[in-house]
Amino acid sequence: MSTPNLDALQRDGFVVVRNLLTPTEITHYRTIATEATTKTRTGSWPHFRTVPKQFPPLALNPTPRLRRRNLGRRSSFAKCYFSPSILAVAEELMGVTPTPTNNNNEPLVMELFNLLVAPETKDFELRWHRDDVPESATADEELTQLAAKSPGGRQSHAQYNLALCPDASLIVVPGSHRRARTDAERNADPYEANMPNQLVVTLQPGDAVFYDSNILHRGTYKAKPASGEETRLTLHGSLGLKAADASDAETKKVRATAVLQHGVGAWVSGEDAAFGLGERPERMRANLVGMGTGEGVGFSLQG
Repeated sequence: MSTPNLDALQRDGFVVVRNLLTPTEITHYRTIATEATTKTRTGSWPHFRTVPKQFPPLALNPTPRLRRRNLGRRSSFAKCYFSPSILAVAEELMGVTPTPTNNNNEPLVMELFNLLVAPETKDFELRWHRDDVPESATADEELTQLAAKSPGGRQSHAQYNLALCPDASLIVVPGSHRRARTDAERNADPYEANMPNQLVVTLQPGDAVFYDSNILHRGTYKAKPASGEETRLTLHGSLGLKAADASDAETKKVRATAVLQHGVGAWVSGEDAAFGLGERPERMRANLVGMGTGEGVGFSLQG
């Protein structure tokens, strides 16, 4: 069976999927993303994360949870997150056989869904990092952790940026998800603008980039013009793979930390947290509930 997206992800650490959204969907999601951004910028929605804090621990309820109850258009954002087109790519990347609608043994786990937007006043940059491997790790520690987090090269999660505006914010070093950092990478300035072999991932509205969260990468955020239209509206999501047995316990722990450190466990099990989108989204939500509340899981990175 041909798996071109998976082949690219395993080789390069990322894969760009063009035209994942239709023109009608782009218009719809851009409209509601703009509404959510305006609501947050004007103080009507408290669950946001501001620059310059890059890593946890973060302030109480800091992140822009698009599926959290009480956010207007919540069901529309959830419909995007659980859309068959996104789930199909995630299944390919995690080596999952497409799941029948009546299958109660759901392999996917609902994880995170955020909105990345342009700062209002000045440009902002993220430092070079891997999401789950600290920069203090030695070369041997890097290799050990990379192998443990993607055993046999298999992905335990699918992470993506889905652009609603032209986006050139993600910068990666292709292939770095399978090796330790070079001396040049290890000794580079944390915000090095010209890392050897770096690649700027360029997306048009409706395109998505799926990437290994432990590829060496960073992000740049260009400030929006004063009183102008939103210049960046990027849906940033992740889906996980349910641990199959006890041998997957370490992988499950890694994903629990990566996901629950953002506070999603505090609301996802509530009586009013259901999405009303059918059985599969609820099975995926139940898998997240099964990971715990997030109490005491710690942080993947701190700073």
